[in-house]
Amino acid sequence: MNCTEAAATIAAYADGEVDRLRSHTIRKHLRTCASCAAEHQELLALHARIRAEVPYFKTPSALRERVLAAIAVAKPAHENGARSNDRWRWLTGGALAGCAATIVAWVIGTAINDWRTNEDLAVEAVTTHVRATLGNHRVDVASSDQHTVKPWLSSRLDYSPPVRDLAPEGFTLVGGRIDYLDRQPVAALVYRYRDHMIDVFVRPPTAHAPPAALRTVRGFNVAHATGSGMDWLAVSDLNAAGLSSFVARVSSQD
Repeated sequence: MNCTEAAATIAAYADGEVDRLRSHTIRKHLRTCASCAAEHQELLALHARIRAEVPYFKTPSALRERVLAAIAVAKPAHENGARSNDRWRWLTGGALAGCAATIVAWVIGTAINDWRTNEDLAVEAVTTHVRATLGNHRVDVASSDQHTVKPWLSSRLDYSPPVRDLAPEGFTLVGGRIDYLDRQPVAALVYRYRDHMIDVFVRPPTAHAPPAALRTVRGFNVAHATGSGMDWLAVSDLNAAGLSSFVARVSSQD
């Protein structure tokens, strides 16, 4: 193997994506070529840095079920086609395998896009919360009266967000504002619990898979719930258990 041939495979070798025979050939070349060996070490260092510094996001559990379901749908058709003669089995097998691969790729791509959208939504919610806090623009309508906040928001949105009075439970309504998530206007309800401020973004459900019930982004907790025909995303430095309990309560129909 010369340097030109090695250059085309070093990255795949560093990723563990070459077979044993090719791996053996590359290893022999790296032992005798300082330039290619240096490039290989740079790739390994880059991998280590990515693992150490880039945030890791767990793949949603729903992805596995969706992939298995897609395979289950495609598999019977493949098996039925296999009962024909050899030529037909070979042709249909290849076609169905291609279809199955396309279906799986589409399911994975869709699930990853939904997951990425929801991951970005949590980050965007935290960024919006911080911006409102630092810019001293927490509310557009300042009132602890739900019957004042709700009509104000409803008149400026194409939906009417529920507004709960949870003062007896220690969560005081401070007011509300119009903000933006996912490039769409949303209702932002603002509550205070002791020394903690809570932003609650309320919007109608979307076509995306629901976000994780609880996440932590840059030291802020982000809790999600559905209820009363709406999606609810609460952001605060309140502890995770307290915020999860609050968003479940504020989104309920009781």
